[in-house]
Amino acid sequence: MQNSWALERLARFYGKTVRFEISPFSFACTILSDGSLCNADAATSADAQCVIAPSLLPRIALQDEKAHAEIRSNGDPGLLTEIFYLSRNIRWDAAADLSRITGDIAAERAVRLFQSAHRQMRESALNLSKAAAEYWTEERPLLAKPQQVSAFMQQVDTLRDDVSRLEQRIRRFKSSSAREIS
Repeated sequence: MQNSWALERLARFYGKTVRFEISPFSFACTILSDGSLCNADAATSADAQCVIAPSLLPRIALQDEKAHAEIRSNGDPGLLTEIFYLSRNIRWDAAADLSRITGDIAAERAVRLFQSAHRQMRESALNLSKAAAEYWTEERPLLAKPQQVSAFMQQVDTLRDDVSRLEQRIRRFKSSSAREIS
């Protein structure tokens, strides 16, 4: 309800049902005439279905575009396109919802604390990945540096060209020695 623009977009799909499979859970929603959603019965056939591996949920929450590509989906392509668009663009104002329970100040502080923890986790993960990459390229060379890969590719190209020239020389030598023998 915080994103009223989304209701207008969903209203175009009035009466359609979407099923989400997130192992071990499964739920379906039917789109109402105003664009809002209501739970659909388990027996209701779905117009579109999204199967999401539980391991993708944190990546989707962090808005990892590659995670969206790993969602298996089938059914109405227009509806699926709209669902994926909304999943990327809807923003939840957690403080507004939480303030109804805890009050405005406590809600704001809780949201800030969560955002700070989220930012810290993201920075820690980035720092850890950089340290691991440096370790595996500098300390214990298991990974090749981009410059090394580029130099290797250049050497392979040079070798290929040299072999090609050598093959041409051998062909010319064979044809000239065959003419001399006859």
